[in-house]
Amino acid sequence: MKRRSLIKAFTLTASIAAMGMTWTVQAAETIKVGILHSLSGTMAISETSLKDMALMTIDEINAKGGVNGKMLEPVVVDPASNWPLFAEKGRQLLTQDKVAVVFGCWTSVSRKSVLPVFEELNGLLFYPVQYEGEEMSPNVFYTGAAPNQQAIPAVEYLMSEEGGSAKRYFLLGTDYVYPRTTNKILRSFLHSKGVADKDIEEVYTPFGHSDYQTIVANIKKFSAGGKTAVISTVNGDSNVPFYKELANQGLKATDVPVVAFSVGEEELRGIDTKPLVGNLAAWNYFESVENPANKKFVADWKAYAKKHNLPGADKAVTNDPMEATYVGIHMWAQAAEKAKSTDVDKVREALAGQTFAAPSGYTLTMDKTNHHLHKPVMIGEIQADGQFNVVWQTEGPIRAQPWSPFIDGNDKKPDYAVKSN
Repeated sequence: MKRRSLIKAFTLTASIAAMGMTWTVQAAETIKVGILHSLSGTMAISETSLKDMALMTIDEINAKGGVNGKMLEPVVVDPASNWPLFAEKGRQLLTQDKVAVVFGCWTSVSRKSVLPVFEELNGLLFYPVQYEGEEMSPNVFYTGAAPNQQAIPAVEYLMSEEGGSAKRYFLLGTDYVYPRTTNKILRSFLHSKGVADKDIEEVYTPFGHSDYQTIVANIKKFSAGGKTAVISTVNGDSNVPFYKELANQGLKATDVPVVAFSVGEEELRGIDTKPLVGNLAAWNYFESVENPANKKFVADWKAYAKKHNLPGADKAVTNDPMEATYVGIHMWAQAAEKAKSTDVDKVREALAGQTFAAPSGYTLTMDKTNHHLHKPVMIGEIQADGQFNVVWQTEGPIRAQPWSPFIDGNDKKPDYAVKSN
């Protein structure tokens, strides 16, 4: 080979190598994080906004320099309200996309679908929604409420004079693990307060159920036996026809109040809320709470929705699982900074005791042993504009009880995270 050709060949090889190095360096410069939420199917009404909130939070962290000097790179997948697909997509995120952490799931059946995958591969999942408890995995951090941070206080409120002094309880839920386990806990709790089985009705409907005419008629009949409250664990888009049917049959909160555990500002966007005024929801955050952190959080979200032309951006709202998503991502970032690594074992250790000044107005703490947030409890009344007026709240954050004392044998369970399989 002539000298000139040799030099050209060497230069080309060096250039290609340099480009390859640049690509490798660029890839290494980012930290991939997974977003595992249903963007289609029955749960899209609730989960799409969590995906968007995760993206906004990632942008916020990147604008401040990222994590350990690296930008966060979101990897978004759509498990489409298909529970086995959650496990498949979770495995893809961990093994193919090599994400450092996953933020996702809404229903407990989706979380339980992915749990064996995360425990097998030592992945890290942040779960942002209230749930039934009875779980404490070293591979999951739970930023939503356990039953003692939502369900139990809500029923205590309904029993109180302030909450209407209910004597009978109609437990209505979607047919899966969260409503059934929560209602098992609530039935035991009600028994402890002297409520007899004849004063408790329990009804379940499938995901995507849309005909609530007979059920609402049965609620009216049941309420004839004494002061009644409905406790709703209906999930997803079924909430829209349920609330519409309440209005159709003229069942008002002054007659039979409904307290919901899975209905917030987002779910009410598609409903005329005027006939629903006075019905309740129990959460750990509402958009309407007034404090500087929440004012900024809400304003940032509305600006983000408008900038990215999100559906219904002109009426963009925040809700509890969105706040829990926001808090969880920030806590993970803080822990990764503290650990100076995104290694799962190091981040897990660094998460113990992490705190964050949340939009709820409280400083939330990640428990040092049980992987759950200490959270305040709030009960809000639906207003005509689809917002909630907080009518009751705890003085401060409450430590989660993942193992409910109202389920036999739980007093023997460990108060620290252990693998479930």
